[in-house]
Amino acid sequence: MVLLSLLAILLAGGVLVVANAASTIADSNDRQLALDPFYAPPDPLPGPPGTLLRSEPLDFVDPTQPTEVEGGTAHRILYVSARPDGTPAVSGAMVFIPDAPAPAEGRPVLAWAHGTVGMGDACAPSRSPAGIKDMSGWLEQALALGWVVVATDYVGLGTPGPELYLVAQAEVNDVVHSVQAVRAWDRADAGDRYAVFGHSQGGHSALWAGHLAQEVDPSLTLVGVAAAAPAALLPEIVSVQWDTAAGWAIGPEALIAWREIDPTLPIDSVVTPAGIDNYARLADECIALAALEGLARTNLGQSFFAVDPVDVPSWAQVLQEQTPPPLPADMPVFMAQGTADQVVLAWPNALLQQEWCGAGSAITTLWMGEVDHMKAAIISGPDAITWIADRFADRPVTRTCDVPPAVAPEPPPGD
Repeated sequence: MVLLSLLAILLAGGVLVVANAASTIADSNDRQLALDPFYAPPDPLPGPPGTLLRSEPLDFVDPTQPTEVEGGTAHRILYVSARPDGTPAVSGAMVFIPDAPAPAEGRPVLAWAHGTVGMGDACAPSRSPAGIKDMSGWLEQALALGWVVVATDYVGLGTPGPELYLVAQAEVNDVVHSVQAVRAWDRADAGDRYAVFGHSQGGHSALWAGHLAQEVDPSLTLVGVAAAAPAALLPEIVSVQWDTAAGWAIGPEALIAWREIDPTLPIDSVVTPAGIDNYARLADECIALAALEGLARTNLGQSFFAVDPVDVPSWAQVLQEQTPPPLPADMPVFMAQGTADQVVLAWPNALLQQEWCGAGSAITTLWMGEVDHMKAAIISGPDAITWIADRFADRPVTRTCDVPPAVAPEPPPGD
């Protein structure tokens, strides 16, 4: 059932996933070689995290995507961020600047954090022909409101790596330093107030930003965080997906990233021989292709993980450490979740809603019936933008804790 559901996800709205995979294959040689000089970091780096290194117009070459962004201009940038230990590193990003004049206090900034895309250079959104597909439901709305939108690739994705996938401090550094880089760019006229919106992996980034962003730059004001289908309660998600096709698609990236922060994390007793033989290659594939291979391997009875990582103490510790705790009441949070999601299942985020409401978080939830993982950010985007606009306008936050989640906050019978 999970196999068929994931296949349906990949085939749903074929122009979004299948066309993206096909265009990546065709594009990943000549186009990526031509882009390499832009993403090569200078040595030494000329400034601290938040330094803008270079910019250029962003071209859209995917026939399924618009040739321009209505109401604004699109750019790619390279900027300095930092590894969790403070070591400077570089990331690419996309920046969208409204055509309308900036207010005297500067434009509000919306920092977008994308979902899982794969670790290869061609997978980085600012290097991908279809890098704005998950932004298509709300980007022009944000520009019409006069906001600068900056969308980090994350350090190591399209730049010297590896990408620290689902590592909280790395993700938050990349998001906050992208805002700093935009503020350093006179063309953007960006102010010091910002919000973070993310999908899937990016939802993990957004929720963690609510905890860590102030430590990265206390001079900026984070008004709220929004997450669509966030990969939040990692132990619960992993426990139901470790032996499915999702394990093949996401496990290799987690393995590389988490062993980067903990080299002692065991492999041989946790990952199957087939997983060990293929994880480096699969992590470098863009997500649609990795997921298709994962479906095929699962259909042949192969699993990436040999055991549930939650049952291995060292892996369980990493999973728990990278799971965001409830946000404090003074950090507003918006969460959207589809009930048809077979990647980030609905019930763990129902549990998140229950736990965070119980902890006093100022949480607003949007439950979307029959919405799958691929469409979560696109469909929830307009509601998220409206919610963020209320945060920029300093309107009161409405908690929805009196409305129960659309699904039970526990695994369905038989899972």
